[in-house]
Amino acid sequence: MSGKKEPAPQRNAFAPGLIGAAALFVGPALLESDVYLVIRFVVAILAAIVAWFAFSAGQWWWGVVFVAVVVLWNPAYPIDLPNEAWAPLHIAGAVCFIVAGALVKTPARE
Repeated sequence: MSGKKEPAPQRNAFAPGLIGAAALFVGPALLESDVYLVIRFVVAILAAIVAWFAFSAGQWWWGVVFVAVVVLWNPAYPIDLPNEAWAPLHIAGAVCFIVAGALVKTPARE
């Protein structure tokens, strides 16, 4: 036994996951305002970041989920859904951000 511990895995998607979830929890309150465009940008960018980390970690299923999030909250070509549809999507998206942030991990580099 060398006594050398293996380094803990890195959770690179954790911080963008928490920030993305926070933006999605605030989003439904801002649906009717001009500030909602900022929410779209924040969510789409953070979803792209989490997707990148997921694909890099070999967890492609999370990557696919977050590519869908990028498409739904895309500010350049917005998808126009009724407000009643956006509220549950915000909650589901926030849960995905939190769970992926906790589960997407890569081996630590020495």
